[in-house]
Amino acid sequence: MAEKSVVLAGGCFWGMERLYRSLPGVRDVTAGYANGNNPEYANYQDVCSGLTGFREAVRITYDPAQISLKHLLFAFYAVIDPTMWHRQGMDMGSQYQTGIYWENAEDEAMIRAVSDMEKRAVLSFFVELKPLKNFYAAEEYHQRYLEKTPDGYCHIAPRRMAVIAAYPYTDAVYIRPARELLAAQEA
Repeated sequence: MAEKSVVLAGGCFWGMERLYRSLPGVRDVTAGYANGNNPEYANYQDVCSGLTGFREAVRITYDPAQISLKHLLFAFYAVIDPTMWHRQGMDMGSQYQTGIYWENAEDEAMIRAVSDMEKRAVLSFFVELKPLKNFYAAEEYHQRYLEKTPDGYCHIAPRRMAVIAAYPYTDAVYIRPARELLAAQEA
């Protein structure tokens, strides 16, 4: 089966990149800027202005024979707070808005089904669910940033990343919100 990809915005792209690189079947992860208004402004300085419409995101290329889209979404919902608008952790601004952006129309149904389940578990839900209109790779110093800067800031706790990477995941198990499923593993 051919590789597939999906773009996820989960706050700061440094932690999201590290998380997805830890999952089996993920072939590549690129930090970048998604769904903005003008490619001329797809750079860190302009994106941080909050005026470009871009979200910090990661493009995940994966082998669907080894890892499912549902598994990738499980990891996403396990680390984000879907109730936050333009914020994740200590990071605030429109560039940190969470979102799932599909490149393949056939992925929309799964994305919406999983997101609907997660939405029912919270009082407010601000995850954007849209087709991908554009994606531009971030500057080289952002790629694999936490590998280059081991003490760099990350809004995702290292323990949470480790638990997700080791979680005995199957598509059949993801029938309750991701955070509920992880609670027993993290105890």
